[in-house]
Amino acid sequence: MQRIPISERPDWRQLAEQCGFVFHTLDGTPYWDETAYYAFSLEEIEDNLEAPTAALHAMCDELVARAIMDERILKRLAIPERFWNYIAASRKRHEGSLYGRFDLCYDGKGPAKLLEYNADTPTSVFESAVFQWGWLSDAVARQIIPRHADQFNSLHERLIEGWKSLVCGRQIHLTGMLDNPEDAATLAYLEDTASQAGATTSIIAIDKIGRNPKGLFVDETNAPINIAFKLYPWEWMFREKFGTSLPGSSTRWIEPPWKAILSSKGILPLLWEMFPRHPNLLPAFFEDDPKRAELDNSYVRKPLHSREGANVEVVIDGNVVAADGGPYGEEPKVLQAVAPLPAFDGNYAVLGSWLVGGTPAGLSVREDAGPITKNTSRFLPHAIV
Repeated sequence: MQRIPISERPDWRQLAEQCGFVFHTLDGTPYWDETAYYAFSLEEIEDNLEAPTAALHAMCDELVARAIMDERILKRLAIPERFWNYIAASRKRHEGSLYGRFDLCYDGKGPAKLLEYNADTPTSVFESAVFQWGWLSDAVARQIIPRHADQFNSLHERLIEGWKSLVCGRQIHLTGMLDNPEDAATLAYLEDTASQAGATTSIIAIDKIGRNPKGLFVDETNAPINIAFKLYPWEWMFREKFGTSLPGSSTRWIEPPWKAILSSKGILPLLWEMFPRHPNLLPAFFEDDPKRAELDNSYVRKPLHSREGANVEVVIDGNVVAADGGPYGEEPKVLQAVAPLPAFDGNYAVLGSWLVGGTPAGLSVREDAGPITKNTSRFLPHAIV
């Protein structure tokens, strides 16, 4: 694993605009950064990233199977009791998942370590699946990188196949917060892959979804929403006014309700409890667990539902050495052992390992000047060389 400085394509901004990648720059600072790329060997990809991703998926699958039968776990994850049967029923019906992303700490030497699982509403899928693949083709053609370079990236093709399995050519509504440029672009891309899979598609803002007198969810034309993809977290869905109508509705959601179990950082101590000393896990405990003493005074404190690094604190020898603000400060917390991110010329890198339909499907790299990955952290392409 290496970070290799290179020349950026002089026209990359125009290329990004042409394909709908409108959030390539945030507040005047590049979010997409191709002044360097991360180089991996094929062995690193296959043995140290792809294989652990499959193993982590299997462990999470076992955790879900246990959770729907164990009230203790559901309480620990702060899932409202009125949704327990709803979640369990979705799992027992084998409602399928489209995608997810494990965030890993990996330096090319030791085993990859799970930092967290973006199981419910992972973004950065367009830049991972499409724009970095376009960068690879261009960079090879323009002799920016070696001509034999490849990429761990079957995301686009697997998403199309995933939609075929989940939707089978039927109507699907895709919903989220359309006033957020990243979310809107993500939904537009996923709509395109669903269309390529043969589905009939439409996009609707989450606040435009209604209910008819029978309690069914409907779109703005009063047409029933039978299948919906939501780029909106389950914990938010449960708190919305329409949340009480979810269990009685016939709408099938993607991601399915059982993903609410995996979208909590509470899975980190639960996985450690189930698979102690697993090489791809870090020691982790709920903050009120006396066993947290095993971490001494150095750990990362994370709220259960924190997103994009919000309200995360890095504590070393009892001192907060890095922290980010946000709206999750009152939530229950978990403590996770510190896994120092690999630093390249002052840039801290986190790897995103993608799954589609439970199968490892690609890699993304985010980096930041600090040890907490945030929504402003840069996205850099990668290559297998």
